[in-house]
Amino acid sequence: MLDRLRADGYDILARNHAEAILATDFPGELAEVIETLADFRIDVTELIGGGGGEAGPTRRLRRALAARGWIKHNFTLEVRLDGRPRQALSHEIDHLRRVAAGTIALEIEWNNKDPFFDRDLENFQRFHAWSAISAGVIITRGASLPAALARRIRTRLERDGLADQAGLAVYGIEERTRRQRESVARVMAAGAGFAEAFTASFVADKFGPATTHWDKLALRVARGVGNPCPLLLIGLPEGVLTG
Repeated sequence: MLDRLRADGYDILARNHAEAILATDFPGELAEVIETLADFRIDVTELIGGGGGEAGPTRRLRRALAARGWIKHNFTLEVRLDGRPRQALSHEIDHLRRVAAGTIALEIEWNNKDPFFDRDLENFQRFHAWSAISAGVIITRGASLPAALARRIRTRLERDGLADQAGLAVYGIEERTRRQRESVARVMAAGAGFAEAFTASFVADKFGPATTHWDKLALRVARGVGNPCPLLLIGLPEGVLTG
């Protein structure tokens, strides 16, 4: 079933028989995720104006999943000794899908700090051990996106004729910090145009190597973080970018 996403350039990594489990026991739910992602697109100008984080594209993806029944859920685990609470753990899952066959947990990590992957994977491991979930799914920026973001943003800015700081207002950017302005000035001093200099500074700030992206996630899973929970990891490709 995942061949549709693979053909469109999505990174797919399944661990601990996750693909077989989802295709056999949760075919309808897996189809919902595939169809939602196949329709998902991000206009480059949204990234420039939103800067990453919980911006418009992320909200749209969350709402599309929620409309299909993938709702937010807060798990609470409590340890009691002789009837008295001794320890409690609570964690909110972005998207949970419960059906007769079991439960799937899904997290979207578009642009957080990369330790959020540890949190997600360790919680999947914990909830799977307690039979609270059957599998965990993480959606993040794919391997082709880091380089593509800089190239596509710069191309859009140059096409729009961005020439100076004042031109950023078109994208909803009114104020920038002194450090950001100085970063752009240093690149321009080396001979770059404003669009190129702004793109280099912007992408480094908002989508740097310490944020959530495919390589960071794959490294953690290779180390065994999250085992033995069945895991399906999906990386959004350059193909989701438009504009």
